[in-house]
Amino acid sequence: MKGNEVPGKKAQAEDSGPVLTANREFYRAFRTRDMGAMESLWAEAVGLVCVHPGWEALTRRTEILESWRGILESSDTPPICCQDESVRFVGDTAVVLCTEMIGERALVATNIFVREAGSWRLALHHATPTARTLAPRKAETPKTLH
Repeated sequence: MKGNEVPGKKAQAEDSGPVLTANREFYRAFRTRDMGAMESLWAEAVGLVCVHPGWEALTRRTEILESWRGILESSDTPPICCQDESVRFVGDTAVVLCTEMIGERALVATNIFVREAGSWRLALHHATPTARTLAPRKAETPKTLH
């Protein structure tokens, strides 16, 4: 092992693909209002946490799934997309950080996945608004007319 290598880093990098697939499936279920897929994504054998923007923390699987049912069935739910995903590992736990774009709002989201029944299952979803800034524009050079 080289001096700057982290033990297990190669295995973790190879595992990023399935974690990102699970994360993208979560947002696909959200976007397409697929409650069956949403339900199957949430873990069953570990404690769960879900914090929707502006909500209290939900910690029981039944209340988390009911919250998603309400969101997915609402005609007021705007479209969502996920971008800027990155994965970090802590043992057999994967942490995905990403930006959710819901309509015109940007939220930062943390999704934690655990290995359960041979696949990555969601144990925590937390989304909160963020101040999304645009890249600064270059100042225009004044034009001098002669």
